[in-house]
Amino acid sequence: MFTITKTFEFSAAHQLDGLPPEHQCARLHGHNYRVTVAFTAAGLTAEGWVRDYGDLSPINLWLNETMDHRNLNDLPMFKGKQTTAEVMAMLIYRHVATRYTSVTWVEVSETPKTTARYSWSPDA
Repeated sequence: MFTITKTFEFSAAHQLDGLPPEHQCARLHGHNYRVTVAFTAAGLTAEGWVRDYGDLSPINLWLNETMDHRNLNDLPMFKGKQTTAEVMAMLIYRHVATRYTSVTWVEVSETPKTTARYSWSPDA
């Protein structure tokens, strides 16, 4: 089995609802997000790839047009959901999976020390 990853970055603001007012995440704040998307294949293309990295540029375009320099709480995709890295990883995975069937997981990092990963499971 072969796996490749590609990482994308964007900046955005958010705040989490339902937390005590003194909690740092209850206040509006921002992150420089890092999104890593993984693709897996049992075999390689004729060129020797899982897939061409250049074919992944629509993901970067979508992240920049949808989330970059925005307040995530204002985005329709988060309506009724918390703007956590966990939820973001799931929503990004679902979007990417509509275009790339070989996606296996998506990670979202808000800081260099924190990462949330989502991968689809039939039990989810």
